[in-house]
Amino acid sequence: MKRVVIVGLAAALLGVGAIAIGQDNAALEGIAKYREMLKDGNPADLMELRGAALWTTPRGPRHATLEACDLGLGPGVVDGAYARLPRWFDDTGRVQDVESRLVTCMVTLQGFRAEDAMRDWYRPASDLEALVTYVAVQSQGQPIDAPATHPREAEMAAIGEVLFFRRAGPLDFSCATCHSQRDRRIRLQELPDFLDPAEARASITTWPAYRVSQSNVWTMERRLIDCIRQMRAPDADFGSDAIIALETWLQKQATGGVLSSPGIKR
Repeated sequence: MKRVVIVGLAAALLGVGAIAIGQDNAALEGIAKYREMLKDGNPADLMELRGAALWTTPRGPRHATLEACDLGLGPGVVDGAYARLPRWFDDTGRVQDVESRLVTCMVTLQGFRAEDAMRDWYRPASDLEALVTYVAVQSQGQPIDAPATHPREAEMAAIGEVLFFRRAGPLDFSCATCHSQRDRRIRLQELPDFLDPAEARASITTWPAYRVSQSNVWTMERRLIDCIRQMRAPDADFGSDAIIALETWLQKQATGGVLSSPGIKR
């Protein structure tokens, strides 16, 4: 009799599990359809247009534009620049991502103070997020080319890999806790396995992205800073070497992936 009851309970649990999996799959399919519908009218397109205007509008104490900004391919060259960042810059003696490089240009070309250029970077539709979106779109359809071959780039990539696995905070979490295994998710958000170059390419190539849950565009740097916050680890500063190191390693992992940003995320 007990065996019959146990078998019956097991069958019931399997049935409930199957229903739950079916519901989750249906929800994921719905999200995928929703993303597909937004592709032709991605709200991030408005952010790109705002970034384009900021790029060509004279601003700051020097009343200058950003059209002479050197993003690594020469002054004023935007096409393909995002696909090759982060990278080493001789003039600053740093490996920089797109955000920190834009801040450099806002300081050197437009005369902003660095703190003013970075102020409110986290607010919806901030100037920096608009500029990053504009720059990123100019690399659409191009492969990520960030092999970290310069000695300082290689050093930053190595540091980024260490940080990816470093557990910290009261939850004892690391980036790898969520992003080092296949087929994992939080609620209905798929979690890419960044140890798998194919999954890294599929994810990294869609940033910056419009986040439906936030009704706003987020850059990769903002996403990383927020992930660290959610892990309850010590806050990471905007434009810090730690964040840029993580980006350098992730971009290296995703090298070869064709950029399709801005993407659409939950």
